[in-house]
Amino acid sequence: MEQLAQLINRVIEQSLLDSAVLSQLRKKTEEGYTKLIVKPVLVRDELHLQFEYHFANKVTHENVPWAQASERLLELFETTFRQGLLRTTEADYQVLISKKFKVSIRQQAAVVKKVDVSHNRKKQYVLNEGDPVPFLIELGIMNEQGKVLAAKYDKFKQINRFLEMVADVLPYLPQGRTVRILDFGCGKSYLTFALYHFLKVQSGKDVHIIGLDLKKDVIEHCESLARRLQYDGLSFLVGDIAEYGGVDTVDMVVTLHACDIATDAALNKAVRWGASVILSVPCCQHELYRQVEQEVLGPILEHGILRERFASLSTDAVRAKLLDCVGYRTQLLEFIDMEHTPKNLLIRAVRTEGNVEQSWQQYTAFRDFLSIQPYLERALADLLPGDSAPKR
Repeated sequence: MEQLAQLINRVIEQSLLDSAVLSQLRKKTEEGYTKLIVKPVLVRDELHLQFEYHFANKVTHENVPWAQASERLLELFETTFRQGLLRTTEADYQVLISKKFKVSIRQQAAVVKKVDVSHNRKKQYVLNEGDPVPFLIELGIMNEQGKVLAAKYDKFKQINRFLEMVADVLPYLPQGRTVRILDFGCGKSYLTFALYHFLKVQSGKDVHIIGLDLKKDVIEHCESLARRLQYDGLSFLVGDIAEYGGVDTVDMVVTLHACDIATDAALNKAVRWGASVILSVPCCQHELYRQVEQEVLGPILEHGILRERFASLSTDAVRAKLLDCVGYRTQLLEFIDMEHTPKNLLIRAVRTEGNVEQSWQQYTAFRDFLSIQPYLERALADLLPGDSAPKR
């Protein structure tokens, strides 16, 4: 352990440490944490090392004075963790410790960076507070100086979280031509305007976005605002998700909080338009609540509230796997924190090559186990592999 002790002492004494992650428990800790993240922080203008302990359902923090930091960090390697990554201003160091306490340290490519020791590191958003954004001002989220209004801060965070998810899929959108996007059930269109601003104004893409909703007064307001902002590539129409047929192909489909099988109708449309990217936040997943039957799951299904939650999660699992079955790679992501809204899952799917047959086998096994007949499977039946008839 001497080599590791020398490394830890050096990066601490010379203030080179940017962060560290300790993982792979040697044995289960009495306290119950499973991972530790370490970073330098300033507390009352004095340098400390903050230890962030990760438990199954919580995270706790401990600020250790800098003079004691090396000893505490080394002790954790000696007694608790077998693996660590030390990120420093000169290089990254991968630490591996065998069961017999043989230490291996691998130096990775040097990365030049400046250590941030502020106690509360400012979250870097796609849209930053202090930079006035016209659509945010018009929608009453920012004032003209760029300050986010206190009552709208959750909405500001939601918009940024959405744009982070969009930024990840930019490579899947077409290059060198207009990107065609449909937003089903756009409502007041906070995220529709954010999407246009991010893609057109910030990223310089040529885009044509259509927002679709059933509420005529809302659509009229959004259309008026788009014209006032001179967002020429953004328009709004009154229309129904299932019946809309104003386009033949679409590159990206967004559907946020479409209720129950309206989400499935939108997903079916997206697939048949050949959308490269699908972003969907489901809502009111009632369909499977009445269908799911499985004796093994009796302890869950006999309680209404648990049955509802199980059916809701199963519905979104079905949607994700069916999209995999027709040529997408799908992720379920947390959209916004639970404390803001219970509708916090976003289905993000990108068209790519995958193991369709394996996905189909997984889906049918799950479907038959629950004795369900999902609407989306019936809608996509001609595109799915194999026999789509559920076994009873």
